[in-house]
Amino acid sequence: MISDWNINSLTIEQEKQKEELAEQLKISPVLAQLLLQRGVSTEEEAKDFFHPRLDKLHDPFLMKDMDLAVDRLIRALANKERILVYGDYDVDGTTAVALVYKFLKQYHHDVDFYVPDRYNEGYGISYQGIDFAKEHGFSLVIALDCGIKAVEKVDYALSLGVDFIICDHHTPDDVLPRAVAVLDSKRGDCNYPYKHLCGCGVGFKFMQALVMTMFVEKEERDLNMQNLYRLLDFVVVSIASDIVPITGENRILAYYGLKQLNSNPSLGLRSVIDMTGLKSKEILISDIVFKIGPRINASGRMQLAREAVELLVTNNKDFAEERSKQLDEHNEQRKDLDKATTDIAIRLMELDKGLEQRKSIVIYNPSWHKGVIGIVASRISEKYYRPTVVLTRNANGIATGSARSVSGFDVYKALESCKDLLVNFGGHIYAAGLAMKEENVGEFTRRFEAYVRDHIRPDQQVAQIDIDARLSFREINRKFYRVLRKFNPFGPENPKPIFYTDRVVDKGTSRLVGKENEHLKLDVVDENGMYVTNAIAFRQGQYFDVIKSKQPIAICYTIEENNFKENTTIQLMVQDIKVDL
Repeated sequence: MISDWNINSLTIEQEKQKEELAEQLKISPVLAQLLLQRGVSTEEEAKDFFHPRLDKLHDPFLMKDMDLAVDRLIRALANKERILVYGDYDVDGTTAVALVYKFLKQYHHDVDFYVPDRYNEGYGISYQGIDFAKEHGFSLVIALDCGIKAVEKVDYALSLGVDFIICDHHTPDDVLPRAVAVLDSKRGDCNYPYKHLCGCGVGFKFMQALVMTMFVEKEERDLNMQNLYRLLDFVVVSIASDIVPITGENRILAYYGLKQLNSNPSLGLRSVIDMTGLKSKEILISDIVFKIGPRINASGRMQLAREAVELLVTNNKDFAEERSKQLDEHNEQRKDLDKATTDIAIRLMELDKGLEQRKSIVIYNPSWHKGVIGIVASRISEKYYRPTVVLTRNANGIATGSARSVSGFDVYKALESCKDLLVNFGGHIYAAGLAMKEENVGEFTRRFEAYVRDHIRPDQQVAQIDIDARLSFREINRKFYRVLRKFNPFGPENPKPIFYTDRVVDKGTSRLVGKENEHLKLDVVDENGMYVTNAIAFRQGQYFDVIKSKQPIAICYTIEENNFKENTTIQLMVQDIKVDL
């Protein structure tokens, strides 16, 4: 895929700030530039950025309805009511359930959890789940990562004498459910300072507020808050997997969550880590996204998400090992299925003669497996770089699926423009779920395309690489990399910095590697011929002849550590190559 390079620049005022910040912090001006690009402009802000602190977390009672939620939960604990912790079937939902369930279990024995069946119940709060609560004597349900649009279902629960506390982070409609409390910072009447918590993050804030209320004595409060902080490994797995911005409060939660995940993770997460081969290395956000999260997700995609929660909350080592093996098997099945489905979808795209003229993709196959639809939508969107909706048919004859977007385009608003055709929908700017009657698929395809055509910008129709700064090879050293590592944890709105260097040439030892010679192992020299740097460029073997001809090229890259045979070196991970920048 051909990509446009967006090379970020600073204003004249920021250029002055860069030099001052570099001097104050005793760091490279390029690193100071990275800070400014992330909204960090003073020495004090830089200290907070490099050294996140838990005492900088916001007061949970700033969230609308938090006082109501805590009062109702404390009453349930005091009256020994049965409490059901209810969550969605993805990573965010299952980790949220695990966190709240494990924490409440310390104070109340009559707590259980419920995760809906993706295929028989669908997303969010279900009538079956409410009936389960009623039949088993649960008078309070804490709904996590779902429920913000469950107006009719919460009314049904109320008619049965079942109260709900909703902890969600999705965009609400104008009418909120009549729950005891609705915790969602995206509510229009909520003044909570941070708007990008994941569902597990909202659950954490709820438990934080509970501790602050239940324990008056400082020593007892601090002790119980430490018990809560030990569950931050669940929060960071959720933050990474749900792809929320790693800024502000999420940065603090992710920072300490990674510390917990690397030092003393819960037994269930430890067993997953062992299964992924990450046991002996430092776990980063990217490891969660590509290795840990998919295994937890695989349970809900291929079987029942309850299996994942049972693993996350267990204290039995043998059970954890056996269950993590099952999740690994589910993940392998999921990978085979999503590859096969993606291949079919791409073949259908290639046969579509009208594809070139369209700005969006909507594809429907009633036989596709619902568990991989979201993954397939992501793959199609990445390949064709268009807002994409992939649909299948559920057991009730409803067309259901997932939407994925491209950089900067709000796919949620696109779905909202078609809401009269939908049974339900929900999500974020880049990812959403939806359902509609099968007969509406054709009209939805037309309306969705019309909205995208009218609202998408030309720059959103080409893959973009956002480059932070120009860098010379002489600046890349151990000290530079040591400070660069402090920008972790990386993620949305704090991406891993991408640099570029132009007019570099082959030292003469670059070569093709890989089973099919599809990758480039580069030894390149800067324009002055003084500094040689090692680099790897995956799936860019097509540039080999150009590079061997000693023609100057520009490369954009991230900077990584390469560990090989106990020898650690700095290596460039090339994202793209341009012959003439």
